[in-house]
Amino acid sequence: MRMQVGRVAAAVAVIGAVISGCGGPVQAGTAVFVGDEAVPIERVQTRLDAALEKKDLIAQITAQGGTTADLARSVVTRAVMHELLGRRAEEEGIVVTDAQVDAQIAENGGADALLDGSLYDLPALRERMRDDLVAAQLAQREVGGLAVTADLVGAASREDAEAAARALQAGGAEAEALFADPNTSARGRTFDAISSPENASTVLFGLPVGAVVAWQPNPQQSTWIIARITDRRTDAPSDPAAVSGISQAQLVAIGERLLQPTAEQVGIRVNPRYGVWDPVQLRIVGEDQLAGTVLPPVAS
Repeated sequence: MRMQVGRVAAAVAVIGAVISGCGGPVQAGTAVFVGDEAVPIERVQTRLDAALEKKDLIAQITAQGGTTADLARSVVTRAVMHELLGRRAEEEGIVVTDAQVDAQIAENGGADALLDGSLYDLPALRERMRDDLVAAQLAQREVGGLAVTADLVGAASREDAEAAARALQAGGAEAEALFADPNTSARGRTFDAISSPENASTVLFGLPVGAVVAWQPNPQQSTWIIARITDRRTDAPSDPAAVSGISQAQLVAIGERLLQPTAEQVGIRVNPRYGVWDPVQLRIVGEDQLAGTVLPPVAS
């Protein structure tokens, strides 16, 4: 088996699934806990009801195979990201004003056009624009010196990938054996955010040194990638002017990826009726739709 590992950090696809089960007593009335902050099901339902009123857009989504369950998961995911961004903004002193939100909406075609082309109502639209501005600012503060180095291994199935991840986490001879074939492995590959901003929004950039991840970058392909983070820097040499070449959308995606350690620290507990939190995709998915596995560093 020969696999290319040079572009292993491809953007992860958004995956939907079907709602199953129901919440236990601790989560009754709550869609998700972000740390100790509860997001009520009522808030999710209000956003979902507003989206379902846009029947033409819903018809398009349904025609493409989407479901109300997928939409509900997206609503809960956005609630999680909103809470995480709020925490980071408070910690880092980031303030986004109403005037900045107004300007962002105007730059993107105006409220009417954005509302016509999305499932948001006006309060949800303004919240999303505010969140995007916070995420972009988070990225701008770190992207210039952000670089990650990882050892990489390819696998052809989830089972093989998870076994390789456990071996890499443990270290030793079994881990070393994974690098015997240069066609399916590589050591010390460095990815920096400036030259590859699309990679900076992937799971590699949200992990601490020593962590291991096994994930499937493209569900339509059989290839799995296993990565062990060997170095993570926020002070790597870079051209300050190059930051201006990163698009707003890329900055937002990078900023959201930088929330991954916060999500791990505070904990995301999802009501089972919506699914589970996937740290690889940074979203809520069905339990059978997890894109991969993240293993923490082994305590020394």
